Amino acid sequence: MSIKTILKKLDFMSECRKYGLGFWQCPNSLFLVMGIIIIVAMILTYFIGIRFVEPEAVIIIVCSVTVILLIIGHSLVNSFTRIAEANRMKSEFVSIVSHQLRTPLSALKWSLDLLRSKRLGDINDKEMEYLDIINESGNKMIKLVNDLLNVSRIEQGRLLMQMKAFSTEDLIEDIVKELRMLAESCNVEIKFKRNKEIPSVYADPDKIRMVVLNLIDNAIKYSKKGEGWVKIQTEKYLKDKKMILVTVTDNGLGIPDILKKQVFGKFFRGENLVRQKVEGTGLGLFIAKGIIKMSGGDMGFESEVNKGSMFWFTLPIANKVKKAVNKGR
Repeated sequence: MSIKTILKKLDFMSECRKYGLGFWQCPNSLFLVMGIIIIVAMILTYFIGIRFVEPEAVIIIVCSVTVILLIIGHSLVNSFTRIAEANRMKSEFVSIVSHQLRTPLSALKWSLDLLRSKRLGDINDKEMEYLDIINESGNKMIKLVNDLLNVSRIEQGRLLMQMKAFSTEDLIEDIVKELRMLAESCNVEIKFKRNKEIPSVYADPDKIRMVVLNLIDNAIKYSKKGEGWVKIQTEKYLKDKKMILVTVTDNGLGIPDILKKQVFGKFFRGENLVRQKVEGTGLGLFIAKGIIKMSGGDMGFESEVNKGSMFWFTLPIANKVKKAVNKGR
């Protein structure tokens, strides 16, 4: 670890300033002060216990230190309460604003579709071009609003899941057909071969579709242009017979080690990905992992810069879930 990295870790106040917290409101600084007081109190108690026979002096010091620690602990709890409340208000604000935006955006899209259908009259090529631009921008806004709503619901544990048994092989095959044209336009080859041994899984097919679509779409966009490939595989999870494993591998840009901890965070956009000029909100992987977790599975990745990435997730097998439920009854 370099000296610069160590100094950056020690500069905890920069995080506090980022959130507008003073020294006595910042959990990091209060935790440090509490630790220093505990160490000093232990040393003082030891020396006083050696020098003085009277236990009263030791008791007074211990009581004084306890009161100080209680005061700091109270401030620490208040700091965490403020952070939790701010986070709750932020989630509620995002949810309310997103809901309010959906109505006018839906009306705008409906009006645009009506105009582009030419049912209200003929439209020349130039006018159609402008309408197409507006329609594309509207679709991007609708996707952003839907992503923000999903993020808010995942954070609050309110994402509605319609669980049922379905085939991941059918789902992946449909998505591959849907993205085939995008892959061809990027000169990227999609490799997928059905695995007949894969049983049905128990999850929300619409939500899992969002996950798989996001992973394959990312893999296509960040693959090497002209010689890129994306490989999708499914298999039974060897470590746990109750799960299946889905992997999406590409030979694209990869993710630097320094950014790997942020991959599943909100609004993650790596510098090497931004330079590729690929559009995105940085919410897709956060939503994907939230959906997989709520489905009873797990999600992760392996990546190396300029060699590619492999994202994976697991899902519970349908008949195993039913057996576990029946056994519980």
